Amino acid sequence: MGSRSMSSRGSGSWTAEENKAFEKALAVYDKDTPDRWYNVAKAVGGKTPEEVKRHYELLVEDVKHIESGQVPFPNYRTAGGSSHGKHSQ
Repeated sequence: MGSRSMSSRGSGSWTAEENKAFEKALAVYDKDTPDRWYNVAKAVGGKTPEEVKRHYELLVEDVKHIESGQVPFPNYRTAGGSSHGKHSQ
C-alpha cells in the first residue's frame, strides 16, 4: 500500500486546485513558450513536466471526442424530477 502523498503525485490523480492551476498556467504559457511544460509544472506544483504534458494530451483527446460527437451531452431534464419544485410526491 502506497502512501497517500505518493498517490497524489501520480499523473492520474489531480486535485481540483491542481486542475485550476493547470488551466491558468496553460493560458499563460502557450504553445510557443520555451520550456512550456517545465513552466506549467512549476505553476501547478508537485507535478513533473512529463506529467503535465500527459495531462494536456489527455485533455486534447477528450475535447476531440466531445467535438466529434463521440461523447453524448448529458440529459439534464429528467422526467418527474423535483429540481424545479413543480411536481410533488
